[in-house]
Amino acid sequence: MSITSFYFLCLFALALLLYYLIPKKVQWPLLLLLSIGYFLTSAEVRDSHAWYLILYPMAAVGAVWGAAILIDRTKEQKKKLAALICAVLFCVGLLCTLKFFHLGLLAPMGISFYTLTLLGYLFDVYYEIGPVQRNYGKLLLFGCYFPTMISGPIMKYSDMEKQMYTGHKLDYRNVTFGMQRMLLGFFKKLVISERTAILANEIFNNYEKYSGVSIWVGAAAFTMQLYTDFDGCMDIVLGISECFGIRLPENFSAPFLSRSIEEYWRRWHISLGDWLKNYLFYPLLRTKFFMNLPKKLKGKLGKKGAKQATTFLAMLILWFTIGYWHGGAWTFIIGCGLLHWFYIVSGKLMEPLFVKWRAFFHIEKKGFILFQRVRTFFLVMIGLVFFRSATVPDALRVLGRGVSGLGLQLFRNGVLSGLGLDWTELMILAVSILFSAWVTIHNQKEDMRVTLEKKPIWLRWIALYALLFYVILLGKYGPGYSASEFIYQNFKV
Repeated sequence: MSITSFYFLCLFALALLLYYLIPKKVQWPLLLLLSIGYFLTSAEVRDSHAWYLILYPMAAVGAVWGAAILIDRTKEQKKKLAALICAVLFCVGLLCTLKFFHLGLLAPMGISFYTLTLLGYLFDVYYEIGPVQRNYGKLLLFGCYFPTMISGPIMKYSDMEKQMYTGHKLDYRNVTFGMQRMLLGFFKKLVISERTAILANEIFNNYEKYSGVSIWVGAAAFTMQLYTDFDGCMDIVLGISECFGIRLPENFSAPFLSRSIEEYWRRWHISLGDWLKNYLFYPLLRTKFFMNLPKKLKGKLGKKGAKQATTFLAMLILWFTIGYWHGGAWTFIIGCGLLHWFYIVSGKLMEPLFVKWRAFFHIEKKGFILFQRVRTFFLVMIGLVFFRSATVPDALRVLGRGVSGLGLQLFRNGVLSGLGLDWTELMILAVSILFSAWVTIHNQKEDMRVTLEKKPIWLRWIALYALLFYVILLGKYGPGYSASEFIYQNFKV
């Protein structure tokens, strides 16, 4: 059952009502039952009648639960490390076997997310920076909390413990703010993402017919499709959870306002970046190999160069991991992994030269900021060409077509003719993107919901009902359409 389906919304309303009617001490068990029920009605289970898939997350939680208790009880470091290694190998082995080794086995919904969530909890216990949860049911809820099972975010146990297991009284603000955020998510997904998908699919599925500007229009369309799909999903997920009084970590912070690729990854998929930084990158730099490497390189590269080369090597492992986690294929490893590593490393190495150029050409700061943002969007867009393409050769051919001629095929015989986007559709898309951009920029200063809360009640309701009917009337529905399928979840993130 999808979070965008009518049936889910009906069950969500009933569950929310029940949640606030029952005693507070049994609210978390209700959330656990909802999470199990949601998992068992997922497409993976429903389509194949594979109810046994629930055993995978239960086993992963069991391994982490037992290892964490053992780590907490024993005083011997070797036993602590052995328990950690065994649990990590079990969880990672299960993830790789089901997701990346292509053995034809069914993988449960959300395996990539709940694996990282559970391992983060276990690492915190091992390093004694997080509490131990001795109740298996509570840890199962943390690992498989139903709103996060589609596309995250990846949770940190210390941030969620009190929220998840403490009873909540009905709070009008939490419920209304949560529903407003859900509405914004539906707007991004149904109105924007589904329209940009029409254009992106046409260009990438028939790239031999197009060149030049047309290719880049298709690439920009896919970039917007992916962003509004994933960000819309996060709005719905965070809104659902907020209705229950549980605040999940933010996963986006206006990524296309970034002035560099480094900043972009601090704003895009924030929970994944934080997890990999805390549990892979920093621990990697603390290993003996990386601690001793600068000393070995110092004679050839100098002190600063040796330190920089060591960091770049650790970053190479980090970015390969990011790309591989997105799906295992080289299109993902390059498109959102190694290519971004190259961007960041080359940017670091050329920064002194860029500073001199800016001073020499007297480049104004405001104009340069705009240039940096456009440049970042373009670099991300190139990576997403690999992300969207079936193979690396296909991606290279698409990029090759993008620099061959002017390529105005899209605009012959009318704007975007033949792609299902007539003038009306194009205007709806343009207005919707501008509105979404305005909300995003406004949220950097103040949450739009807080701003709306300050307005007269009549104006508030007019604005909310206008957006609601806008989504209902202009959301893309049609033959074969499934709003339930968020594309980002299909890329194994």
